[in-house]
Amino acid sequence: MFLKHLSLTNFRNFTRLDVDFPRRVVVLVGDNAQGKTSMLEAIYFLAAFTSFQTHADRQVINFHETKKDSLTVTRLVAEYQHAQGRHRLEVRLILEPMGVLNGQRLRKEILLDGVKKHVNEVIGHFNAVIFVPQMSQIIEGVPEDRRRYLNLALAQSTPAYARVLSEYNQALTQRNALLKLLGERSGNADQLEVWDEALTRLGAQIILWRIEAIQQIERLAARVHYELTHGSETLRLSYEPAFDPLPKPNGQLGLKMDTVLDRSRLELDEIRDGFRARLRELRNEEIARGVTTIGPHRDEMRFLATDIDLGNYGSRGQVRTTLLALKLAEVNWMKERTGEWPVILLDEVMAELDLQRRADLLKYVGESEQVLFTTTDLNLFAPDFVGKAEVWRVSGGKVEQ
Repeated sequence: MFLKHLSLTNFRNFTRLDVDFPRRVVVLVGDNAQGKTSMLEAIYFLAAFTSFQTHADRQVINFHETKKDSLTVTRLVAEYQHAQGRHRLEVRLILEPMGVLNGQRLRKEILLDGVKKHVNEVIGHFNAVIFVPQMSQIIEGVPEDRRRYLNLALAQSTPAYARVLSEYNQALTQRNALLKLLGERSGNADQLEVWDEALTRLGAQIILWRIEAIQQIERLAARVHYELTHGSETLRLSYEPAFDPLPKPNGQLGLKMDTVLDRSRLELDEIRDGFRARLRELRNEEIARGVTTIGPHRDEMRFLATDIDLGNYGSRGQVRTTLLALKLAEVNWMKERTGEWPVILLDEVMAELDLQRRADLLKYVGESEQVLFTTTDLNLFAPDFVGKAEVWRVSGGKVEQ
């Protein structure tokens, strides 16, 4: 899979951009705040339908255009080559007036080959993996950051994941509202049964997909990490589901973080039945608290290097190396799952790496179909690599090929 053409209108600092991409490495060179990262953000937005920079779609709309008119339209269009042929994907973010007091609402429209689609029908059709140094929150941040990483990766590689996750969150919202109502006004707790059934059916599938994904990504990431650290460290991804379908050994309530648990043999029915039984056990407690206390919405994942929790004790170099290994593993994992190389987006990554790591990175991405780098300094790349790449200058929201 590779991007052939990108068109942007009113996206970040791009009022208008139209550019054709070659099927090889592209290096975007320019000073900071000129639009290099925004180009990568736009490409990733077309894959994930969300930004890696912000949770709010409104923030990617060109600020100056919103001041000119009450109606502002941001358009992102990608033409790309897929194994099944060439496709055109378009995202429209429409900021329009609503009600009184200068109110506004944002609508998102998605079109695949000219036909309007729901995001859950389209996500995964165009795939991209992005690496930016500030993504260290995947390792060092709060559990929500790691769940978001997992959700975005799985949504691109597993066709039904986005839909199931959306339905799970809807059921969770309804169940929490009922729990709160029961806690405040009492009533028949059997009303929870319908939401328990929905939550466990959908949640069990999410848990199973996450178990499989984490094991597969760990296998790939550990190999890359071993090479990047020259065998001095062993990387492990520790999945800590809020509802753990695997019984604790010897009746223990908790386990040491470095304990290796094999959940690969768990069946979907086994997870669902255990999840439902656990919800029944916690029913009185959850009614009192007014919230669902277990389930995929509270899952956690930790990164361990030689049994040290990198999120708490990792050095900057360890975190950086682990993040690079994780992203390179994600590329190969998507290739295994979909049969297509994702577009690889690397933002200012070379400045964060030593000479050996730079050489290792260029070796790893060399097999893929299309890679985009951004940099403020072209001297960070080996001359022979630059000679084979397409070098573009980005300045003031304009691209010079």
